[in-house]
Amino acid sequence: MMPENKGLPVFQRIQFLFLLIIFTLFSFQNVRANGHETASDSVSVANSEHHANHEANHEGAHGEEAFNPGKMILDHVKDAHDWHIMDINGHAVSVPLPVILYDNGLHFFSSSKFEHGHATVESNGNFYKLHNGHIFKTDASGELQLNEKGEALNDKPLDLSITKNVFALLLGAALLLIIFLSVAKSYKKRGTSAPKGLQSLLEPLILFMKDEVIKPSVGKHYAKFLPLLLTIFFFIFINNLMGLIPIFPFGANLTGNIAVTMVLAVIVFIVVNFSGNKHYWKHIFMPDVPVGLWVLLIPIEILGVVLKPFVLMLRLFANITAGHIIILGFFSLIFIFGTKNVVAGYGSAVFSVAFTLFMSVLELLVAFLQAYVFTLLASLYIGSATEEHHHAEEHH
Repeated sequence: MMPENKGLPVFQRIQFLFLLIIFTLFSFQNVRANGHETASDSVSVANSEHHANHEANHEGAHGEEAFNPGKMILDHVKDAHDWHIMDINGHAVSVPLPVILYDNGLHFFSSSKFEHGHATVESNGNFYKLHNGHIFKTDASGELQLNEKGEALNDKPLDLSITKNVFALLLGAALLLIIFLSVAKSYKKRGTSAPKGLQSLLEPLILFMKDEVIKPSVGKHYAKFLPLLLTIFFFIFINNLMGLIPIFPFGANLTGNIAVTMVLAVIVFIVVNFSGNKHYWKHIFMPDVPVGLWVLLIPIEILGVVLKPFVLMLRLFANITAGHIIILGFFSLIFIFGTKNVVAGYGSAVFSVAFTLFMSVLELLVAFLQAYVFTLLASLYIGSATEEHHHAEEHH
């Protein structure tokens, strides 16, 4: 039985329906846009790209260019070298972030020098240009060679920049330290007396995770893994909540970034397999079945070892990203219908805002549920790796 699925089926069906509607709209918009475009195998885009963007802004100001919801949503959920705040009269307002490149030495400069991808930046004799969220090496003219899919073929330097997600990661880590160092100080000062303030808010949550999730799942060795599992839970929970606040310095899709969820999953994978006892490894490589079945069963067991962290990675990534896409998709409906008819735009605004509020409330629940589920599954995996042999016999 999978306890994490009891409260989720209805919400997952709602998410699937909304995603189906939104992606259908995106496909319609992209097909319509592609009908007016021609592709080329290799294009020089030093000045033509800037000219095309200028014309796009000009056409958008006169209402001639259709609103592209797919591009808008992807720009908000993916990582970036600056923190976009809003657009005023067709001009983007954003907070620049530090760019750190390693290319025959370190290069430091502000992302504002890229002018949202329109300008070429010179650093110590090297030239760089921002294209589709990635930094590429160019010549002094800023020329990029693109293939028929619009992908740049230029070399890329090693990018160590403080991007939006990196900034959100550092901010989340700082908040974790501030919160729990404060709580630890309160415990040290007050001892076992009644908790107050932030301590009273977090203590029930900590005790719930410890007594109802981690201890039953891991077993008698739970204390050894308690700090790690609580850190994972609160890291995911706090960053999920931060991602729901649509104002700077919050709103980054950190836990919806598959690189972040992959690192969390790899940490769990390492802990599980390095903590596994001899009975855990015997069950994988010498299962208690006839020897003739080992050829079939051992590969399945090894595949299961790899798939467990893979499931952790995808579950968190997919659920958080889907929530952001759905909320932004409802906002997009206002502009999609508004370009057709002003009355339809105002009418859809009521519907869109109502469902956005509804989804935002659900996302608050999902922010906790996904942190809870990730920690629960990690605890179960650790428990299965450290379970003692006589416990397994009692189950049989």
